[in-house]
Amino acid sequence: MYDYDVIISFVTAFTLTYFVIPPIIRVALKKNLYDVPVARSSHTQVTPRLGGIAIFAGTIFSILLWTPFSLYGGNLQYVLCAFILIFLVGVKDDIDAIAPSKKLVVEILAAVILTFKAGVKISSFHGMMGIEEIGVGWSILLTVFTIIVIINAINLIDGINGLSGSLIIIITGTLGVWFMMIERYDLAIMAVSAAGATAAFLKYNYSPAQIFMGDTGALLLGLICSILAINFIELNGKLNDLHPFKINAAPAVAIGILILPLFDTLRVFTTRILRGRHPLYPDRTHIHHLLLDSGLNHTQATLILVSVNIFFIVLVFLLQRHTNNAALILLLLAGISSIMVGGLYYQVNRRKNKMSS
Repeated sequence: MYDYDVIISFVTAFTLTYFVIPPIIRVALKKNLYDVPVARSSHTQVTPRLGGIAIFAGTIFSILLWTPFSLYGGNLQYVLCAFILIFLVGVKDDIDAIAPSKKLVVEILAAVILTFKAGVKISSFHGMMGIEEIGVGWSILLTVFTIIVIINAINLIDGINGLSGSLIIIITGTLGVWFMMIERYDLAIMAVSAAGATAAFLKYNYSPAQIFMGDTGALLLGLICSILAINFIELNGKLNDLHPFKINAAPAVAIGILILPLFDTLRVFTTRILRGRHPLYPDRTHIHHLLLDSGLNHTQATLILVSVNIFFIVLVFLLQRHTNNAALILLLLAGISSIMVGGLYYQVNRRKNKMSS
């Protein structure tokens, strides 16, 4: 019934964002609100980083315009409150950098609002590791932790031109189609609106990038991805086993959809801790940096990583048809990811040795 609203929400978000970005670029350059390259940067020219303002505008406007509030308006006000909190801290950081600890406090506050007021909550492991329902306290802690992890995973993968935007379109597009198939049009519109706004942003972000999404865009889109992923797991658990779009091992499939940002964040944090560094200490060990160091340009690295994420999405959807063992699926994901990263490290070291000899 609302399928056309989902499609139009994409067009609406795309159109508004597309036409808002050029004036933002002009104002940012005029007011010196741009990112200046530093030693670890992947770009060499000053570039405005306020693209997230346009993404926020396009996404929120489309959600408000096309969501059928008579059916789904109950908790949406609280979701929008969380969006505004994240938007404000993102804008502040893009204009005048703030400490990661202060950003984390706001992220936790937004997660708490979603958990307690909007009903975004992980209530069960759905059989993963043999665990089903979990207590209220653990449910709250797990939900807040999951939201924070996904927000920061999306933020940290935003390191080269076109990468985070392309991944967001794939992630939100995949989840948006599923929500539309089960007739949860509110979540489908949220997903597709984010995809539409991000698609318009990509027009200006592919190399050579005219603008970055900054923390404003990355934190907001990370928050949206966390809401979609948690609802994907929870709503799937409520579907009848005979439902045509019922997913086996939904938690593992959700991780598979978000595999590249999640795996890279886990790997980088683990590496930094093992080296005795603070996990939030910036360096050039992200997977996109390794690809650049191996000799690829931004476009080539983005295409490879996007293709890898698509491969994993296809893989988890194929695997879930044949098993409901989430641990097995996660083991396969971890194994393949580790092999890929190991090969990449080998290629980077090989190139560096050639250059030094």
